[in-house]
Amino acid sequence: MRIKIVKALIKKEILDVLRDKKAVVMMIIVPLVLYPLIFFGTLAVMSAVQTSMRTNEYKVVIGTNGEEVTAEWVRNLQSAIDEHNAPLDSKDGKENTTTDYIEITSVGNDWDYDKAVSAIQREEIDAYIEHYTDSGDGRDVYEVVYISSVTNSSYAADILKAIFDKMNRAESERLIEDAGLSPKLILSPLVFKNKDIASKEQTTGNLLGMVLPMLLVISLLMGTMYPAIDATAGEKERGTLETLLTLPVTNREIIISKFFTIAMIGIASALLNLISMGLMGIYMVKLVGSLGGAKFNVSIGSFIPAIIITILAVLVFSLFISAVTMCITAFASSYKEANNYITPMTLVVMLTGYIAFIPNIELTRNMALVPVANICLLVKNILSFKYDMAIIALVLLSNVVYAGIAILFLGRIYDSEAILFDEGRSGIQLFEKRINMKKGGVPTTGDAWFILFVMLILTIYLGSIFQVKFGIGGVVMIQIMLLAIPMLFVVYTKRSIIKTYNINFTGIGSFVGGIMLMAGVIMLGIVLSGVAARLFPEEAESVGSSMNSLLTGYGLPVTLFIVAFLPAFCEEMMFRGFIFSAFKSRYKLKTAILLTSIAFGIYHMSIVRFFTTALLGAAIAVADHYAGSLLPGVIMHFMNNSLAVFQMFYPEQFSRIPIFSEQGIGIIGIGVLIFLGAFLAFTGTSIIILTNKGKKNGHKEGQN
Repeated sequence: MRIKIVKALIKKEILDVLRDKKAVVMMIIVPLVLYPLIFFGTLAVMSAVQTSMRTNEYKVVIGTNGEEVTAEWVRNLQSAIDEHNAPLDSKDGKENTTTDYIEITSVGNDWDYDKAVSAIQREEIDAYIEHYTDSGDGRDVYEVVYISSVTNSSYAADILKAIFDKMNRAESERLIEDAGLSPKLILSPLVFKNKDIASKEQTTGNLLGMVLPMLLVISLLMGTMYPAIDATAGEKERGTLETLLTLPVTNREIIISKFFTIAMIGIASALLNLISMGLMGIYMVKLVGSLGGAKFNVSIGSFIPAIIITILAVLVFSLFISAVTMCITAFASSYKEANNYITPMTLVVMLTGYIAFIPNIELTRNMALVPVANICLLVKNILSFKYDMAIIALVLLSNVVYAGIAILFLGRIYDSEAILFDEGRSGIQLFEKRINMKKGGVPTTGDAWFILFVMLILTIYLGSIFQVKFGIGGVVMIQIMLLAIPMLFVVYTKRSIIKTYNINFTGIGSFVGGIMLMAGVIMLGIVLSGVAARLFPEEAESVGSSMNSLLTGYGLPVTLFIVAFLPAFCEEMMFRGFIFSAFKSRYKLKTAILLTSIAFGIYHMSIVRFFTTALLGAAIAVADHYAGSLLPGVIMHFMNNSLAVFQMFYPEQFSRIPIFSEQGIGIIGIGVLIFLGAFLAFTGTSIIILTNKGKKNGHKEGQN
């Protein structure tokens, strides 16, 4: 890679980005102008509203309920309200006019409950006070009628409650004194005091730790999103990508230059946001100190380590978010399409950013590996002066690794002309008129991503509801949903069912090879499961216990049908049928297998099961592709799930087998298991390929 070429390309990319007004606005105008305007504008509005509320007059009617107006309770109430309304002298001797003023509109029998309710609803009065005597113990009861949906009425009720609390306390003290006792000892026999030993720096850091992480990740996303769209989809839309590729530069140099340009812009945007938020934070600290009547000095020097680590976190997260954003937008061929693709990621990042507001989530070694969340929790921890260098290093390193993986994937994208230059196989056919749809072929990649997103949302929201309401029937409903919705999509868009779902017969060699391949994958999966269970012990235990409790009371045949057969058929129809056929029509075979496997792993929504499930999906995809049929994959999937069912019903027998026992098989045993698993997987794959050599698999691979 030539450094001079990369520098020239970076300069070119920066100039292109700076010509984009959206990128300039999001990078400079928003953090330096819009954020302060929003902050100070909101502060001014809240102050004005609060002042208005505090200087308002609230109209209250006192209904005497048939008693004389000169009744003692009326005089006591009027006296308490008059005392509340009395102006307070401020420190400078001027009258304090910020007292909530209660205006007694009427006192007498000309008001009743129904008339008062009608007046409150018309907002003619704010509250109505009625008095009666408790028939049980003879105590005076003051009932305040108000309407909570009206601000003034609700606020008047709160003021009256404070007045009645004060009256109640005064009357209690009078009665206790009349009995010759001490009101303090009777009403407050215990003295409770809070002594906060947190320093001002810790208090300030804790407050910043809840707000700053979310603002940082969102500002980084916003700062990289528009440049990434411009550098990928924008260049396609302008037609300048073809010109760039004709220059004597390599794809790697193009990718590196675009990546570093977007990362630098993201970092600049985040730093500007930090400066803007820092200035607002200093202003807030001074404001709190002035309102408190005392200096609220915070040592900025104590935050220097936190600032340094935060800047490092911003750097590595910028690398990660830039690479991921480019990977997503690289599939789009226009600004509009790129914005549609990036929306789900924006929602995920924003929702994950709220994790800093949740008090009980700690930055453990496991959480340090979760993208976005690890950065938010890291910034929150260091601002609270919690320094664990091992976890800090793990968070920073994991983001660099994730960025590297995304860059490698980005390289694969730029190596594929079918992706760079859209050939009409990426749009979502559902949004076209059905009369214009052509019969035959397989779904587009746009269809595949759309169905994946829709099915994931439905599974998340409906899956738990179905299981809670219908139990094991809910599991069946989820599987039927996985089969039916993509199938209806295929029928509606006039796609070929046979080509989409790879419905073809294949030789016995494909099934034999598939069984051997699955046996090897199961062995490798046992090793991966053991590693995942050590990393996430609580998650591993909950996965097993939840399924066991759901299937309690059902026999082996029913469990085999629900846990083994249904997923083997329905999930294969969706993932290795609908999704895989769409991906193969546009992407390279390796890319299609990788994307399908990742989607299959994410669908199961378990960190522990992700890697084993993804490995299983990759093996089945390989078998289906080379066998030219979905049937071997269904058998392989059924074989894997059946093993789990038999282990559930016969735990004692399985515990006698070393690889399934709790004691484990040791380092040597793990090595042997990996060797045997790899050997069986390789042999099974070779048998499938050799058996079907020369046969057409019915699908066109993605162009190179």
